[in-house]
Amino acid sequence: MTRPVGSTPATPLRTPRRRRVDTARRGELLAQITEIFLAEGFTSVSVDDLARRMHCSKSTLYGVGGTKEQLVIAATKHFFGTEADRIEHAVAEQDDPQVKITTYLQGVAQAMRRNSPDFYADMVTYAPTAEIYRRNTAKAAERIQEMIDDGVRAGVFRATNGTFAAQIVGLALEAVQSGALLERTGLSAAESFAELADLLFNGLRQAS
Repeated sequence: MTRPVGSTPATPLRTPRRRRVDTARRGELLAQITEIFLAEGFTSVSVDDLARRMHCSKSTLYGVGGTKEQLVIAATKHFFGTEADRIEHAVAEQDDPQVKITTYLQGVAQAMRRNSPDFYADMVTYAPTAEIYRRNTAKAAERIQEMIDDGVRAGVFRATNGTFAAQIVGLALEAVQSGALLERTGLSAAESFAELADLLFNGLRQAS
């Protein structure tokens, strides 16, 4: 496929022939596609490339997503979904509210380290994947707000600091997602989330 992912074709695309793929096989293929895109981006990788490297037919790939655009969207959702599950599992193993938050943000930083610069650039410049990223960033801000509120109720965090910190986290996540914070600091998304975790660790605790 030579047409850029985000462009509009001059004529309607013919629906590719699809091979029926069972759920388990689809999951395996989607995981492989996701790893390739994370490592190399998706604008430079064609469906022909994927089929050759994954040792399967194009019709099999089209059983995962009917077009390259659908494969890209499915892979991006798979990345965020599997990483969210991993992070929440790690958070559930913690009891201390502060450790929960730092575990969450460090988990996000770890997830973002899986993004190559090519994938990140493709993701934020292609509207459908940029929207997926935006929605997941908003969910992350909401989740951190919930954990801060839990810490306030438990008496671990000061209420005024908790409210302020939640707003700062939300703004910081939005700035990372938009690229504004990355441009101004020179940090990657992963580095920004790690720094945010460190700032919160030192700013939310009740004075002893």
